[in-house]
Amino acid sequence: MRGKKVVVLTGAGISAESGIRTFRDNDGLWENYRIEDVATPQAWQADPELVWKFYQARRRQMKEVGPNPAHEALAKLESELDDFTLITQNVDDLHERGGSHSVIHMHGRLETLRCEKSGQIEERMSDEDLVDDFVSCNCCVEPSRVRPDIVWFGEMPMRMDEIYNAIESCDVFVVVGSSGHVYPAAGLASAARSVGAQTILVNYEMPINGYDFDEVHLGKAGEILPGLVESWLAD
Repeated sequence: MRGKKVVVLTGAGISAESGIRTFRDNDGLWENYRIEDVATPQAWQADPELVWKFYQARRRQMKEVGPNPAHEALAKLESELDDFTLITQNVDDLHERGGSHSVIHMHGRLETLRCEKSGQIEERMSDEDLVDDFVSCNCCVEPSRVRPDIVWFGEMPMRMDEIYNAIESCDVFVVVGSSGHVYPAAGLASAARSVGAQTILVNYEMPINGYDFDEVHLGKAGEILPGLVESWLAD
């Protein structure tokens, strides 16, 4: 892969191996809640207390887990390549803690909160920021309530122009731990393939868009990816 433009997309599977529950369970529930109850703008309007407590629990959980060998392998790949882009659907900070320096979080980040009035983003992970009571912003003269800095279902993912620009000019596109259910992320492999990029999948099981990949490696990313990265860097 040396000398090539490489783009990597990661999904919930890579974080699940660190102990974070997957984004969408087989029974259609999201960490025992219906997605409609905790992950939509309508849910925030209807029951902000439930949504807030749900995300505060997820934010607290981040302090209990750590990066796994797959995160560290991608950080090594980044450090060795001249043209590398890492895109993640995940809202945790495990890539950063695993050593990655430049991560595009297309679905937002748990460690940041967004002022409902100004839209300003603040990194808020101190103990007093992780309580179940609502937290106010630091940016307004009259402090406003903040919301999770998360892209909910029905909202536009972040930095899509930057993502599509990277995809349209890449030579290799690698997907790690993504089910292929959530668009527009699920369509990126097809987009990469349409511009002639080699597409590679590392996933626990075959996703619904498995036909978009030239090369498939099934199993745990933490077990497979370190060896793959070594082989890619040896090419």
